[in-house]
Amino acid sequence: MNFKKIEGLIAAPFTPMKGDGSLNTGLIPDYVTKLKNDRLSGVFICGTTGEGMLMTSDERKEVAEKWIAEQTENFKVIVHVGSTSSKQSYELARHAQETGAYAVGCMGPVFLSPSTVEDLVDFCAEVASGARDLPFYYYHIPSVSGVSLSMVDFLQKAAPVIPNLAGIKFTHTNFMEMQQCLHLHYGKWDILSGFDEMLLAGLAFGAKGAVGSTFNFMAPLYEQIISDFNTGNITAARKNQYKSVKIIEILVKYHGAIVSGKTWMKSVGIDCGKCRYPLKNMTESEHESFIKEMEAAGFFDM
Repeated sequence: MNFKKIEGLIAAPFTPMKGDGSLNTGLIPDYVTKLKNDRLSGVFICGTTGEGMLMTSDERKEVAEKWIAEQTENFKVIVHVGSTSSKQSYELARHAQETGAYAVGCMGPVFLSPSTVEDLVDFCAEVASGARDLPFYYYHIPSVSGVSLSMVDFLQKAAPVIPNLAGIKFTHTNFMEMQQCLHLHYGKWDILSGFDEMLLAGLAFGAKGAVGSTFNFMAPLYEQIISDFNTGNITAARKNQYKSVKIIEILVKYHGAIVSGKTWMKSVGIDCGKCRYPLKNMTESEHESFIKEMEAAGFFDM
């Protein structure tokens, strides 16, 4: 199967929640309006940023339905269906296809992780078969999943047994491997850059699309990086990438980019609430300091 490659920015959205930790999916239409106004190409929902594996299957299906209801030709919804159970992931993939998603994605299982590429392929093959008509992306994020197997070997061994394999969401610092994947099989695979703070590097190695959490509130900055890169203005692209790095430094400082990023969404008009356990939310004093540091870093001037 041949699928069109994704170009541009795909946001990894936060899952809106109420004060009691229950879902607040009624906020999603307003959230979509903001992302469309920022000219995003789509969303990769229920992944790391979306706290996908901190939700029940029913909750993940509810979130998927709300996002997919807002999907258009120019705004794609990719549903992350990864879990520790291939059976559960298969069911989530099937639901995503039946609901009308553009594509599905899946990271490797974080519990009893596969020790060989063949084991990972078997796991993904069962998941992907739940959405046979949709592009399937493997979500390579070793820092979260603990699965550090070769993605070159994965593509080579998965290609014959996963007919709807489209590519990889590549959230790793091994750019040698990323380039190998981009060139494998005459450039067949769609390799999406997954580290916001390294977007420029991903572009330099040949990525055309990217998925990121800070695209939720800094999309214009990343669009400028892409524009500068495409026009050969590398000095400007580096300068703008460094602006991203400085903001991400602050996000990491305050309990990590998921907690702080979700908190920051309120400052741009979309109150996504707090994160679920075991993530640690900010205290009031931390929140005050966080806001001051973001403002001092010139966020609103970007």
